Amino acid sequence: MLHLRLIVPAARTDAVVRLVESTTGTAHLVVLPGAARDPAGDVVMCDVAREAGDELISALRALDLDGTGSIAVEDIDLSLSRRADRAETEAPGEGADAVLWEGLAEATHEESTLSVTYVAFIALATMIAACGVVLDNAILIVGAMAVGPEFGPLAGICTAVVERRPRLALRSAVALLVGFAAAVLLTVGFAYLMDGLGLFTKVQLEAERPNTNFIYRPDAFSFVVAVLAGIAGILSLTSAKSGALVGVAISVTTVPAAANAAVAFTYTEYRQAWGSAEQLLLNLLGIALAGTVTLLAQKWLWRKRA
Repeated sequence: MLHLRLIVPAARTDAVVRLVESTTGTAHLVVLPGAARDPAGDVVMCDVAREAGDELISALRALDLDGTGSIAVEDIDLSLSRRADRAETEAPGEGADAVLWEGLAEATHEESTLSVTYVAFIALATMIAACGVVLDNAILIVGAMAVGPEFGPLAGICTAVVERRPRLALRSAVALLVGFAAAVLLTVGFAYLMDGLGLFTKVQLEAERPNTNFIYRPDAFSFVVAVLAGIAGILSLTSAKSGALVGVAISVTTVPAAANAAVAFTYTEYRQAWGSAEQLLLNLLGIALAGTVTLLAQKWLWRKRA
């Protein structure tokens, strides 16, 4: 279930109440006349089944409530109510299959914005991965994958394509490209520092490295895994099962590829640098394509079911 808290101009309260009452899957309607001060108006609250949430939110936006008032949505972790149970039963489809497109756009907007924190995370993840490739340590590679925040912009690009939001697409692409560029440059500087301290050597990079040499040797499985990870990542976002994103993060070779490219460039190992760049681009392309197709399929299936 979802909980909606609406601030409604007094002149539109009756229309909003009628809309909520006519929407299948709603319950616990509360109207507080004159309770809102900024913006001034009435407060309307209700609960709605997740599978009916997108329809109701879209209808509220059609009434320009997001412009003249406010629409706030939050998940309900526990609801002990027979009326709520009945609302979920009456709503078409399954809540786990429903996509809140407005919520998805908002979530990807936040995760795909270029910020100091975003650059810090992706740079730190790349530096950790750099230690992993030089030491041939798979544990460090996995840890770097989990730290990397690059799936946010990738999800933003997928959402922007499906929802036709060019601003979100541009913001996500900038975050992705600038983020990786900054991470690689900072990791090159980090590699020079570690080399000066005697902690990184060219011999270590040129060694066989059985645990991490796959990073600069892309193959068909690189693309296949990226596609599967892209599907899983989008499904985890749209179904609010964020725990699955950790598994997605440690399935794809994006941050490690950027790290290996940076270290290889430092030691003029251009063969490894080019192979790592191919690995990075292959993974990014696979995730973006799979995520976009997954969202399109979800949209088509939900509309068909409705």
